[in-house]
Amino acid sequence: MAESTSPRPAMPSLAEAFPYWLKLGFISFGGPAGQIAMMHQELVEKRRWISEHRFLHALNYCMLLPGPEAIQLAIYIAWLMHGVAGAVVAGVLFFLPAFVLLSSLAAVYLTWGDVPLVAGIFAGIKPAVVAVVLFAAWRIGSKTLKNGVLMTIAALAFVGIFFLKIGFPWIVLAAALLGVLGGRIAPAMFRGGGGHGASATAHGPAVIDDDTPTPDHARFSPKRLAAKIGAFVAIWALSMWAIHGDAALFAMGDFFTRAAFLTIGGAYAVLPYVYQGAVEQHGWLTGTQMMDGLALGETTPGPLIMVVTWVGYLGGVAKQVFADPIAAGIAGAAVATFFTFLPSFLFILAGGPLVESTRGDLKFTAPLTAITAAVVGVIVNLAAFFAWHTFWPQATDAAPFAGPFAWVPVVVAIGAFVALWRYKVDIMKVIGVCALLGLAQALVGL
Repeated sequence: MAESTSPRPAMPSLAEAFPYWLKLGFISFGGPAGQIAMMHQELVEKRRWISEHRFLHALNYCMLLPGPEAIQLAIYIAWLMHGVAGAVVAGVLFFLPAFVLLSSLAAVYLTWGDVPLVAGIFAGIKPAVVAVVLFAAWRIGSKTLKNGVLMTIAALAFVGIFFLKIGFPWIVLAAALLGVLGGRIAPAMFRGGGGHGASATAHGPAVIDDDTPTPDHARFSPKRLAAKIGAFVAIWALSMWAIHGDAALFAMGDFFTRAAFLTIGGAYAVLPYVYQGAVEQHGWLTGTQMMDGLALGETTPGPLIMVVTWVGYLGGVAKQVFADPIAAGIAGAAVATFFTFLPSFLFILAGGPLVESTRGDLKFTAPLTAITAAVVGVIVNLAAFFAWHTFWPQATDAAPFAGPFAWVPVVVAIGAFVALWRYKVDIMKVIGVCALLGLAQALVGL
């Protein structure tokens, strides 16, 4: 209870918030679950920039959108705090480090074809990712699964996606329908757990608390909505016009725009579409190169869909969009990344005011509460997926336990989870130590 009497933090300026958004771009390992867990720990618990309930309300909306939910959540919170400028800063800084890193790795990959020390670092990070995702499931689940109904929804979501291979969009839809029905039959079960004031009791008052009025820039207005949609269409059209002189870059802009609107269910849901278009249809890279890029994308900071940066870089080089291969690669990477993430800003800046207006309305919040419960089950599934590929590195769908069992990553993953859960060690420190362990193991093996 001591935390509930602590003073409310002052609203940071955009300049004061800038270092955090930059830091997040460098430490956002672990896929969406890990990234969301990092933001929750930092923004809800430590800095108290936003309350538990408003964080989860924003998260629920982002889970419904096409595109990477973690970056959209960062855009949403920054937009709520500092308007369009905050949204642009948080969004760009979220993927910028990954863009630079993956572009650099693509250049190294094309030049030397092998980066054993980097591979060693990534091998060390993999068990840390398992721990981070499990920790995310525990943190979010412990705060949202407040009754047996929500726990059942989480369990059904896990069974559906892990054993029955039901697509994530269908799980979200089913959870939303259960929330609609449950909000009418048993509304107390679908109030998101806690009621007014629970966030302050848990962590202390927040800058944007449960009872903080919606800022003027976040209020819904039909004129503002029309203006934002018009601005998006203009930016997209001008950008496409700027690259229309090169057939390969124009094709990338068109393809990745369409891909951005199809990423319902996260990156894994759209990867088959990207693979088919990039490898089989356009020939921007080979299947082996695509899989190598996916492996790097899983273990570098930023959303997994950042694999489009890799695809764009190799595609720019393959199609020789510029005579200089580095310039060609960077151009392809920039086009692929820009058109993939541009719609995410539209979804938040245009849809955010509508979402803010639904806070406290049970007919809107009950489905979102049910979706959050389902997402906990999906996060556990993601942890199981990463653990499987980390502990049985040679496993395949046809032979799920083929090859030797890697006991060292198991020990590392257990140690990382204990450090996060029991000793509250900072996630970045845990990832850093695991990366150093992987590097040391690679050096010994050289």
